[in-house]
Amino acid sequence: MSRDEVDRALGRLGAEHEAIETSLLALQDHAGRRLLEGAELTGVTKDRWATAERRITVLWAHFEAYTAALDAARDLRARRRWLSQDDLAALTDMLRGNGVTVSGGSAAGSPGRLSEQLSLETLVDRMNGLYARALDVIVSADSVWTALPARIDLLAAELRRTRSLAHSVGVRPGEHPSGDDLEDITAELDRLRAEVLTDPLAFWVPATDASAAPGGGRPDTGRYDRAARALEDVRREIEAVLAVRQDAERRLMQVRDLLSRADRTLTEARQARGEVLAKIAASEVPAVSGPSAALHEQLATAAEYRRRSQWHLLSPLLESLEERAEEELLRARESLTAVTAPLAVRAELRGRLDAYKAKVARHGLAEDLLLVERYDIARRMLWSAPCDLRAAEHAVLRYQHAVAEAVAAGQQDREEES
Repeated sequence: MSRDEVDRALGRLGAEHEAIETSLLALQDHAGRRLLEGAELTGVTKDRWATAERRITVLWAHFEAYTAALDAARDLRARRRWLSQDDLAALTDMLRGNGVTVSGGSAAGSPGRLSEQLSLETLVDRMNGLYARALDVIVSADSVWTALPARIDLLAAELRRTRSLAHSVGVRPGEHPSGDDLEDITAELDRLRAEVLTDPLAFWVPATDASAAPGGGRPDTGRYDRAARALEDVRREIEAVLAVRQDAERRLMQVRDLLSRADRTLTEARQARGEVLAKIAASEVPAVSGPSAALHEQLATAAEYRRRSQWHLLSPLLESLEERAEEELLRARESLTAVTAPLAVRAELRGRLDAYKAKVARHGLAEDLLLVERYDIARRMLWSAPCDLRAAEHAVLRYQHAVAEAVAAGQQDREEES
């Protein structure tokens, strides 16, 4: 090497020495490292931190060897302004040759060797690798500890508020599924927090990119997210129970009203059925059932739950009652419609007969004996009791046809006269 090359090499290696020293001191003071040193570690983190500590020890030993070699080269260069060929040869060997002796070991990447001879550049690369792997462990653990425990504590606080609210409405373990869920979530958060504090690297997902910087990746929040979703589900259930407590009386009154309307409609249907059987002959009239005793019993049970403030029992029962009461009212209305169908048919036939009679009058055919006769036959059938709907409908159709023929004949006569 020339004198200029020696000076440039010393400058570059000096800058690298300063950068490495700064990094090592920062690593020494890293909050994540202090936490790892003070924690009772388990599992993956315990194993990886033990390896990282050995690497840090080797890293400092390598740095000391690097410092000594660099200082020796600087001392030789500083002896004289103009270097002899022997000096340049010696400096070349010191700066480029494998003249630095370091201890071996698995942490340094050389298992089974007590010592190695390395160049300064190789030693720098070795230290950079050791530093990156040690820093990856520290930063990854610190990232998990920064992210998860605080979130777990916030969720635990929300859990305590939800449990207090649940107890106020009677949702307790062994008495309501949501109470059991709250116990399960509490146990899971306790386990999760303990595991995160002792084995943070078990909750670390490293980056898939091989070129990622140390600590590249993200905390694994899967278990936390599942616990948060479970708590949200329970919270919604508790809110539903609270809503029941606030609106129970109004909703019970609505159910009573629906059942009362259904009962009245069924009573009307039974009365209508008797009328149909008396007024309509040869008609198949469906039977009408009585009020639902089961629904009335459940309504009484719901009222008792409300009186005793058993909101967690009232909530599902009231929802079921509201749905079934609507169905009961619909069933009653359908029953009334089915029973009164023959009366509706008779009313439609009566209306049609009167409409055609008015049409006859408009066309000046009120004195037509055939039309008068057929009208009287249809009218007697429709206004007699019991009414034979089939025969009455046939009579109305005969009257319609006669009216249509008479109207057509009258129009033809007028056309011929004109």
